[in-house]
Amino acid sequence: MATSKISHRPLGKVCVMNRALRRQQIQAAYLFMLPGLIFFLTFQIYPLIKAFQISLYRWEIMPGRASQFLGLANYLRAFQDPIFWLAMRNTALYTLVTVPGQMVLAMVVALALNRLVWGRVLFRTVYYLPVITSWVVVSLLFKFLFNSQAGLINFVLKDLLHLTSNYIPWLQNPGTALIAIMTLGIWKGIGWSMVIFLAALQGIPVELHEAAAIDGASRWQRFWHVTLPLMRPTLVFVLVMLTIGGFNVFIPVYLITGGEPMHRTETILTYMYNEAFNFLDFGYGAALSYLLAAIIFVLSFLQIRFLRRPVEF
Repeated sequence: MATSKISHRPLGKVCVMNRALRRQQIQAAYLFMLPGLIFFLTFQIYPLIKAFQISLYRWEIMPGRASQFLGLANYLRAFQDPIFWLAMRNTALYTLVTVPGQMVLAMVVALALNRLVWGRVLFRTVYYLPVITSWVVVSLLFKFLFNSQAGLINFVLKDLLHLTSNYIPWLQNPGTALIAIMTLGIWKGIGWSMVIFLAALQGIPVELHEAAAIDGASRWQRFWHVTLPLMRPTLVFVLVMLTIGGFNVFIPVYLITGGEPMHRTETILTYMYNEAFNFLDFGYGAALSYLLAAIIFVLSFLQIRFLRRPVEF
């Protein structure tokens, strides 16, 4: 019979060939990953290790001068530094104001866009434009808007609406300067949160809202008891990401006020930058960066730990 001429390979030989093929596939995968891994180790891991080393020294950049080992002295110095605590307060205040502001306004915009029949793509693009605009450009724009003499805000308030008798020194007063910086942070971040919220809203089954409406639930009740619980993972994700971004605020503060007057608008990153690159105290600047990283890690962990729950349909 013809079938008797068909040779059957031993099962063991087939297993050996499969293992060899699998090994080749793994080796090929590692070869493709190697350039990215080298880049990651060179420009991410090595700088992190080097920065931690620098934080333990009074680091000298002059050739021939030895750096003095201080141990944890730079970290202990931060806890006794009043400017550090002032910068921490400003950073926390910025985060506490801008994160809820972005989330609430983004949710309102997302709900409005989700109800649109036409023009959704256009309005979504318009709201997202500030997100892709350079931080440098919009920071300088807001610096002009809140200028105490030639700023547009003062022109409107005093010369057009006559709501104030004098020009307001927005950027010279710490309180009003922080208001300008927070306003920029909220305005620029609404579009990013809006896109994520809109995607989450479109993923909620329409049948759930229809069933709630049939049961007599009002629009607010459907939003509170149906929409928000189903969006919990998205809300937690946005909250964590915005909190990280809030604690990393740097460019608008540096360009609009530079931490002035008298460090009253200083944030952690601007203070770290000034210590490291203006006063060449790289050890203390590196220690501040690691303290900030530890604070962000703890806050992110707590947010995920206590706010994240499984969604039940």
